[in-house]
Amino acid sequence: MFLTEKMNRDPYKKTAKQYDRYVEPSIAALRQIGMKMYQPKEGMHVLDVGCGTGTNLMLYHEAGCKAFGIDLSSAMVKMAQEKLGHFAEIRLGDASKMPYSDNCFDLITGFFILHEMPYQIRPAVIREMARVLKHDGRILLIDYHLGPIRFPKGWMYKIIILFFEIMAGREHFMNYRDFLSRNCLKDLISKKELGVSKEKIVSGGNVALILLKSV
Repeated sequence: MFLTEKMNRDPYKKTAKQYDRYVEPSIAALRQIGMKMYQPKEGMHVLDVGCGTGTNLMLYHEAGCKAFGIDLSSAMVKMAQEKLGHFAEIRLGDASKMPYSDNCFDLITGFFILHEMPYQIRPAVIREMARVLKHDGRILLIDYHLGPIRFPKGWMYKIIILFFEIMAGREHFMNYRDFLSRNCLKDLISKKELGVSKEKIVSGGNVALILLKSV
């Protein structure tokens, strides 16, 4: 989560410990696709926005990168800190007001984070990502896509996605529906000074992986 006023009512307080067991198996392949789209190099500074339990950062650390993460969920931050220890700098904080200097990261990742935010917050988070990105750096966003949804595989994934989004709670589900209604990542990117470097649509049309660069 990313709104400062929600820091005292952490929606992941009860589920953070089970997240890796129940959610991670369904998205692990997407992490690998993302890493192939922009392969990590030793010494790169990588920031994971909405880092969750730190799984993504562990992959980049193992690839020789310097790992940084930020998340508004104190429960998720605790899990990430326990998982990574001194191998990463994990902060509790609001992604729309990040505590980092301008132009300091080679790669910034956002893994299924934008769809769960209220629409008013999403543009501010994109602006912050662009601000802390190095001029020759990249932003990798992975999130839901409108389609077209391919039959039958795409519709099977669609049902699974709906189940997880409904189970995440009413507010989460409403933000997800709003994200789809606003053309998902395409709507956000078109309004920013960022250009698409690579794009890949997977999961039968349900998920987009978009690599961005400064223009």
